[in-house]
This record gives sequence, C-alpha cells and structure tokens, in this order.
Amino acid sequence: MKKEERKKEEKNNHPLLVKPSKFGQRAADKLTAWVGSWTFIIFFLSVLVVWIILNSYYLLLANNWDPYPFILLNLVLSCVAAIQAPIILMSQNRESQKDRQRAEYDYAVNRKAEKEIEDIKEQLTRIEKRLR
Repeated sequence: MKKEERKKEEKNNHPLLVKPSKFGQRAADKLTAWVGSWTFIIFFLSVLVVWIILNSYYLLLANNWDPYPFILLNLVLSCVAAIQAPIILMSQNRESQKDRQRAEYDYAVNRKAEKEIEDIKEQLTRIEKRLR
C-alpha cells in the first residue's frame, strides 16, 4: 500500500470520525470532490465553448436563441455558482469540524502519552535510587 493511501486510510479511520454521516453531508463531500477536479473544469469549459460556438452560429443565421451578451448563459452560470457555493461551504465546514475533532483527540492522546512518560521517569528515578 502506498504511503498516501495509508495516510488517507488512517485519516478516514480516526476514532472520532468513524461515525456515519448523513446523506446530505456525503453528497456535499462527493460534489465538492467532483467540482474541485480538473475533469470538472475541463468538462465545464468544453460546455461553455460549445454553447458559445452554437450560439454564435445561430446568431449568424438570424435566429434568436441567446442574444449577444449571452443572457441565458449568464443566468445558467449564476445559478450554478449560487448552488455550488453553499454546497462547497458545507463541505468545508464538515472538514473543519473533522479537523477540530482530530486535534482534540490528538491532544488527549498526547496528554495520556505525557502522563505515561512521567510515570516511567518516576519509576526510573526510583530504580536509580535503589541501585545507589
């Protein structure tokens, strides 16, 4: 298993993060992963280029599909942005909650390790005193 896959697996199996999430949360995470990919960017740019080419072709034929400033295209892009933004923010909020839980858990583990180290130091000090 690759180092990155191991880190991802450890991250997903964190004791505080194993609890199941709701459908909306899972959907937001998946959509954010898709929207934040190069595949989506290339696909979306392709759709825009096709839209502009087809619209320009129809304008040359004197048909009124989407007049010059591409009002319908602007409406579609505004709607996509209006829907995407809250979903991305929801996913980011979930990530920050996970990070906060991870930090709290790691702090608790570190405190426990520190306590155990102090106990071991005390035992070593007692053993050292007995040996003298």
